[in-house]
Amino acid sequence: VGVTAGMMPGAQILVARKGKVVYDKYFGYHTQDKQRKVDETSVYDVASLTKILATLPLVMELFDREVLDMDSTLGGMLEEYKGTDKENIDLKRMLSHYARLKAWIPFYASTLDSLGNPDAEYYRKIKDSIFSVQVADKLYMRADYRDSIYQQILESELRPRRGYKYSDLPYYLLKKYIERYYDQPMDQLAYKRFYQPMGAYRTTFNPLRQIDLQDITPTEVDNYFRMQTVQGYVHDQGAAMMGGVCGHAGLFSNSNDVAKMMQMYLWRGNYGGKQFISPATLDDFNTCHYCEEDVRRGVGFDKPQLGDVGPTCGCVSMTSFGHSGFTGTFTWADPEEEIVYVFLSNRTYPSAENRSLIGSNLRSNIQGVIYDAITD
Repeated sequence: VGVTAGMMPGAQILVARKGKVVYDKYFGYHTQDKQRKVDETSVYDVASLTKILATLPLVMELFDREVLDMDSTLGGMLEEYKGTDKENIDLKRMLSHYARLKAWIPFYASTLDSLGNPDAEYYRKIKDSIFSVQVADKLYMRADYRDSIYQQILESELRPRRGYKYSDLPYYLLKKYIERYYDQPMDQLAYKRFYQPMGAYRTTFNPLRQIDLQDITPTEVDNYFRMQTVQGYVHDQGAAMMGGVCGHAGLFSNSNDVAKMMQMYLWRGNYGGKQFISPATLDDFNTCHYCEEDVRRGVGFDKPQLGDVGPTCGCVSMTSFGHSGFTGTFTWADPEEEIVYVFLSNRTYPSAENRSLIGSNLRSNIQGVIYDAITD
């Protein structure tokens, strides 16, 4: 329905129950011109699923090692936050989207010229020692601009009142913290510590390094920043300016690999005979700490709605968890029914203005059908 109704060019949908894949199908094409069919080798930009598939597992590992806990503050984690209005923001509030941080900052907007094109002060078409951050095909940003991005976050105004506000900003800071702590790039850490041992070989940042361009679904014909079709490079502008690797976006994957990570969570941190994360840590992150304040989120994980409107079909258990992504992605795991559900699409192609997938509730309606089909 979604493909024929023009909600997206194609999709991958996978359902696993009790550790076995019970539904694994591919729909439509990579683009509306129907040149390349979606199949098991197709890879999607999973957008904000990066938060729970890359950043969160690395943070949870540091919990297990007692390097971090829920009361760890920005001032304690990042030296430059000491003495600022954000120094006492703790990890629990930050990742529950309850820390008065802005939702996002359009970093790219201030790097465009008067005609709205990438400004030559910040970008070049050929890579050199100064312009070394690749944001798209044949487009390189000044490496020192990344410091400016972090400075803008540091100086951003806090929202006047505490309340729920979904924010990408904590994930920029967690990337910085994780990379400082290990003195290694976050993409390598996630691959070595999680994806490789789990056999999730099609899960990667900057996929062109190891995956054919034709296997990667394009996300948008970008006519406001990069002025090209974005394919094989992260769709999120801020993550692109971080060189394709950030805490909130940048990961590419397929439905099978996403399911492996979600199954690991469902199996209490265990997968393939290896304990990746302790059950106690998982429980702590999969808790809605601010439900009383009408904040439905866990720590990093999204949780079922508290009222009528929310991310799920309303038929899942309250112990279930997952996340959605801007590009048209969604994954959810339910410990009580032992269900993993993955929906990947590129609804933003050719234009992110196409919000019909979001308006249709297709992702949560499919979830409802899955639950209706359960027979023990």
